[in-house]
Amino acid sequence: MKNTIKIGVSSCLIGEKVRWNGDHKQDRFVREILGNYFEYVPVCPEMEVGMGVPRETVALYGTLEAPKMISKKSKTDWTDRMNRYLKDRINQLARDDLCGYIFKSKSPSCGIARVPVFSETDRSKARHRAGMFANAFIKTFPLIPIEDEGRLNDAKFRENFIVRVFSFNRLKKLMDKGFSRGALVDFHTRHKFLMLAHSRKHYTDMGKLVANAKSLKQEDLKIQYSRLFMEALTYKSTPKKNTDVLLHMMGFLKKVLTKGEKEDILTTLEDYRKELLPLIVPVTLIRHQVKKYNIEYLLDQVYLNPHPKELMLRNHV
Repeated sequence: MKNTIKIGVSSCLIGEKVRWNGDHKQDRFVREILGNYFEYVPVCPEMEVGMGVPRETVALYGTLEAPKMISKKSKTDWTDRMNRYLKDRINQLARDDLCGYIFKSKSPSCGIARVPVFSETDRSKARHRAGMFANAFIKTFPLIPIEDEGRLNDAKFRENFIVRVFSFNRLKKLMDKGFSRGALVDFHTRHKFLMLAHSRKHYTDMGKLVANAKSLKQEDLKIQYSRLFMEALTYKSTPKKNTDVLLHMMGFLKKVLTKGEKEDILTTLEDYRKELLPLIVPVTLIRHQVKKYNIEYLLDQVYLNPHPKELMLRNHV
C-alpha cells in the first residue's frame, strides 16, 4: 500500500534507539499496524537538540507558562537550546503537510498532558502540563489530530484518533486543492452522518456557515469551517449517537426494505445500543441495504466507510 498520509511520531515509538538509556519504546500498534497506512515523520527533540544517546534524564522546572528543561544530575540547563530548536523544527514540520501526530506519553519534551513541572524551591511539589515540544506543536497546529501511544491502547480513543486523521486528510485536500463553495457543499453533505455521530450542535453550526457561504470571504469561510469540523470530531461518538444516526439512515430505506429486513436491522441496532454487539454489525447491515437498493445519497456518506476496514476499529463492544 502506498502511504500518502503523513503523520508525525516520536522516534522511539517506531523502534529507533533514541531513549536516554540507548533503548527504544517501540509500540506494536503504531509501527506494525498504523505503519501500513501512514508515512511517519519521526522526531526526537532531546536527541535532535544535541543531548546524545545515552544521556542524562531531564525534567521541567519552574512555571507552567515558561518551564525550564534541566538535566536531573548535572543540572545542565537546556531551555534556551530547546526553545531555539523548537522554532526551527516546527517550521520544518509545517512543510511536511502532517495530518496527525503520535507523541510519547509522559516525556518532558513530547508528553501531551500530565508532564510534571517541579517547583524550583521545593522539588517534591509539581504541577502538570504538556512537554515543551508537544506544547509548541499543539499551539502552532491546533487542528492537527494528536494522541499519545498510551491512550491508543483504549479502543475508543484509538478509533476517534484514526477517524480524525483520515477526516483531516480529506479536509486538507478540500481546502488546499480546488476549493469552491460548491465543493464545500458536497463535502459537507458527504460528512453529514459522521458529524451527527460526534456533535449535532457542530453540524448545525456548520450548516449555517455553509448556507451563508456567499456572504463570507473565502479565506474566512475556510478557517471557520475547518475549525468547526475538526472540533466536532473531538467529541466522542457513543452508542446512542450512532444508533440515532443509523435510524436516520433507515429512514432513506423505509420504502424499499421488507418487513423482515426492517426487523432484523432494528433488533441488531437495539443489541448494539445495549452494547451487546460492536458497531460494525449494524453498520454492515445498513451498508449492505444501501448498496442493494442503490440509495445514492447514502452511498456517498463517509460515515459508512470513515477509515480502512482492515483496522477493525468498529469491532469492539
